[in-house]
Amino acid sequence: MTSARLDLTVLPEALTGALPDWLPGQRWFAGKDRPVLGVRVRRLTPLLADDPTLVLAIVEVDQGTTPERYQLLLGARPELPDWLLPHRVCTWDGWDCYDASQDPELAAELLELIAAGREVEDLRFTPEPGVELSAGLRGRPVGAEQSNTSLVYGSQYILKLFRKLVPGENRDLTLHRALASAGCEHIAPPLGSISAPDGTLGLLQSFVEGAADGWAMATASVRDLMAEADLHADEVGGDFAGEAQRLGHAVAEVHADLRRAAESRLATAEELTALIEAMHRRLDTMLESVPELAEHAEALRKAFDAALAADEPVEVQHVHGDLHLGQCLRTVTGWVLIDFEGEPAAPAAERAKLRSPLRDVAGMLRSFDYAAHQRLVGHTDDHQLTVRALEWAQRNRTAFCAGYAEVAGDPREHAELLRALELDKAVYEVAYEHANRPEWLPIPLSSIARITSGEEPS
Repeated sequence: MTSARLDLTVLPEALTGALPDWLPGQRWFAGKDRPVLGVRVRRLTPLLADDPTLVLAIVEVDQGTTPERYQLLLGARPELPDWLLPHRVCTWDGWDCYDASQDPELAAELLELIAAGREVEDLRFTPEPGVELSAGLRGRPVGAEQSNTSLVYGSQYILKLFRKLVPGENRDLTLHRALASAGCEHIAPPLGSISAPDGTLGLLQSFVEGAADGWAMATASVRDLMAEADLHADEVGGDFAGEAQRLGHAVAEVHADLRRAAESRLATAEELTALIEAMHRRLDTMLESVPELAEHAEALRKAFDAALAADEPVEVQHVHGDLHLGQCLRTVTGWVLIDFEGEPAAPAAERAKLRSPLRDVAGMLRSFDYAAHQRLVGHTDDHQLTVRALEWAQRNRTAFCAGYAEVAGDPREHAELLRALELDKAVYEVAYEHANRPEWLPIPLSSIARITSGEEPS
């Protein structure tokens, strides 16, 4: 027989027993490559004490290194309906405990709290200044996300719940606020937030309805080209170069808005030296685990050192930090950039550093290369399709840089640094593909070979 109201004091024991097995199965959990040694419950805040119950939890996960904190949104019902069974976490006080982000009824409560500007214990649910929100909307989860969980409310709002937590205000919220203050046209405006004393838990934004995903658009263009293998990229109906140029223009405008709204300066000689040294260290680490990289090591080191030897001034500022086609949405009015958290695997202090805008440019160049070659995975012996893929990638890389140059100067004028940053990103990709998708390893390895040999100009 279940209790009429749940006893929170028994929940920590249930969670610590269940979460070591449950967490690695979640898409947003960052530690899938390491065993979970233990889980400690740091916070339990009831947001709705009813049937169903809603609790916000913060847990600390031990995986043998520095413990990492994660946010869980937990629901509980006396008996789960069939559609919630796949999201069950544990049994708690006779009730079934589950991931409440999958429950539209409970997700609605978060929007209600933000709209009302409520405080629950020391949690703050806050609309942005001057924003009035419509409540009463149920939230449905976005299925494609990797490192966080986003809930869409009707066609109006999207709430991102940050799963892996960092101390202080999340840079996604910080940079969206800065860009909104600068009147940036290429973001979804921030509308509200959820915060605790030690960090940001959620970011509410306008929902960009009917937007097309940049990666989906680009790969559809490549698919059309491969289907017409006798034609060149500019002869196929799905040519993407015009959109690539407009995207380059949009990225440059975002960088310009960030320069106006936040800090920018010239990098010191010590910072540039540290940047190149970090590239060498990353390469050293990868050489220990990926033998296929060894034949490119000398050329990579020369490219890294050439960026330092160029001895040119490098402006640094806040940038996106993890820019690729999947972080870009095409709306009826133009391109919108999303997810300004930075590289998910990087420490928070690293993501907060000022960087050259060329880092974002390099990320986009790598993304065009991936879009061009992803259909060739397992078919690299098809010479004609390989030639077409290379042609598509270079055409769109060139168009993107041309669009960027319309606003902020041509990034190709800083060839050595741009090349080094792109190669550093490719080394990271080698590590990822080696660990997760070995069949994709030829994509970054072949790019490294082309760039270091001069066959693929930036």
